Amino acid sequence: EKTYSALVVGRWPFGVKKIDLPLKTNMKQGGERVVRVHAEGQSALSTFTPMQHFGKLATLMSVSIGTGRTHQIRVHAAHAGFPIASDEKYGDRDRDAKLRELGLKRMFLHAQTLSFERPRSRERFTVSAPLSDDLQIVLDRLAELTSKRGARSSTEST
Repeated sequence: EKTYSALVVGRWPFGVKKIDLPLKTNMKQGGERVVRVHAEGQSALSTFTPMQHFGKLATLMSVSIGTGRTHQIRVHAAHAGFPIASDEKYGDRDRDAKLRELGLKRMFLHAQTLSFERPRSRERFTVSAPLSDDLQIVLDRLAELTSKRGARSSTEST
């Protein structure tokens, strides 16, 4: 079982959402692979769980996958209309601009945990990796920015 942390662009409106759509890999000129949702593709299941909203700008997600297809999370998120932040292949450069201003210099997709059952003992084994400092800084800046906006809008309404 694999779980990822992902920052998607925009305010995710769906709550917990399972995306069960087949994916097909195509080759572009120059040998670059592009994956698309396609009826003739291989089955792919991703479950997106919102962890934290940052206004309308972005949403931090926990994503678990039932399959391990190429670019699966990236394609499913983009297909839902909420691409992974700073995803150069499937993302939205215009909507990524504000996140770049906050210091995001790479795609925000992080392998958070890997769990499996040990073959002999049948014990559950889990390995976790914390977010790297550069991604955590972006989350901290987003939290600060959205808390300032919230404070500003509540004082403006009084």
